[in-house]
Amino acid sequence: MNKSMRWFDYITINIYQIGLGIASGILTPLLLPYLVAVFMPIEYKNSYLATVRVIGLTVAMMIQPLAGMLSDRSSHPLGRRRPFIILSAVANIICLLGIGLTPLLLGTPLDASMRGSLGISAAYLALIAAVIVMQFFSNFGQAAFQGIIPDVVPANQRGRASGVKAIFELIPSLVVIFIGPMIDRGQIWLPVVIIVSCFGISALISLFGIRETPQPKQPAESLREPFWRFFLLAAIFVAISQGAVFLTRSAGGWLSAAGAALPLQVVLVGAAGLLAMAGSIFIGVYFGARIGIGKEATQQSSFIWWVINRLLFLSAIGSIQGFAQYYLADVMHVDKPASATTMLLAVVAVFLMISAVSGGYLADRIGRKKLVGVAGGVAALGTLILLLAPNMTVVIIAGCIIGLGTGTFMATNWALGTDLVPAKDAGRYLGISNLAGAGAGIVGAGIGGPLADFFNKLQPGLGYIIIFALYGALFLISVLTLVKVKPPLKS
Repeated sequence: MNKSMRWFDYITINIYQIGLGIASGILTPLLLPYLVAVFMPIEYKNSYLATVRVIGLTVAMMIQPLAGMLSDRSSHPLGRRRPFIILSAVANIICLLGIGLTPLLLGTPLDASMRGSLGISAAYLALIAAVIVMQFFSNFGQAAFQGIIPDVVPANQRGRASGVKAIFELIPSLVVIFIGPMIDRGQIWLPVVIIVSCFGISALISLFGIRETPQPKQPAESLREPFWRFFLLAAIFVAISQGAVFLTRSAGGWLSAAGAALPLQVVLVGAAGLLAMAGSIFIGVYFGARIGIGKEATQQSSFIWWVINRLLFLSAIGSIQGFAQYYLADVMHVDKPASATTMLLAVVAVFLMISAVSGGYLADRIGRKKLVGVAGGVAALGTLILLLAPNMTVVIIAGCIIGLGTGTFMATNWALGTDLVPAKDAGRYLGISNLAGAGAGIVGAGIGGPLADFFNKLQPGLGYIIIFALYGALFLISVLTLVKVKPPLKS
């Protein structure tokens, strides 16, 4: 394909990212942390938040590769991708309405029964159920959506297309500045309505704006073997990461029982936490991707290392975002943490968008791999400044530096990935890359949340300092993994 894309084509092929981004931009850093803190004991909020995310993201990890392959095979008259996007949007809207209703369960006889028998709020269980179903359908559409750029964009324009995609991923950080004050006041329905509207509008624009050529015939291969591969892929990754959580918790409990000094616990348990995060990523992706890809895996080592690089970076940035509200409340002691979180995200988003646009442009000219490495180093520097921040002004400066690195990464890393995947199986391979998308929360939050609670018991607020330091280390490790990525041509 050699013809040039029109400027508005870059918008229509990426517009569904607005719906996905608004949802994650409100749910992950704002709404879910607020609801978990309301539903469950405050001293264990990080662990309960981690549980919500790990369960939901496990579903995402299983569904997205399968849905990507289903869209690759689709011969629907609307094309391979758009039918999945529309179904996803409708189902997401229903699930969001369910999330909005969960607080109504507080104080009910069912709630009292659940607390008495299981020690868990009925509202919390309902929240988990809604998140599971939403993750199923959200990733059903996202897997198909990720195949659009390889399908319809010429190879020499994918950096620009990925740059626009990255901008649409970041726009929600500007929009949600209005959401934080609502959540601080306990108002959750207007944020839910905003997410619902964005899903509906972006899906309709995708339906009428994307120009797909229908596939004439559906492939005849059975889905049974791929289904079990994807199931095992997720099971292996989750088992490894949760096993790492158990070992880290056990080490911390043993040191506490032995009366170890606080500095020694920080060094040893912190090191165990970093080993657990990085080890889960390397081992989980290595075995999970090989199972998901099958016999072709030996020829796709660069793709597997790209997934590892992406997972390391996203584990760090996603978890910093996810725990930001608790960090601002417990370490910086701000009065309205949700409002402060949205203000921080909005300021950072400006730098994210600037770097995403320039990164996408430069990626087509000087090489994706070099810029991905620079992005990891810049994000690590910003995290170091965040750890040393004495006030909100320095927190915002640190966030802007992290934003510059993240925006560059979001544009250039995805462009690098689209170069590495086989064109005919783009949906399946980019679905397998959800090891990075879903796995980021499973590793970063799933291990970081319990670690934060462990250290916070020893010294209030210490847990966030420790886990943010570990996330900075993940940024640096992500840079080192690029040595194993061998991209084609100038990438």
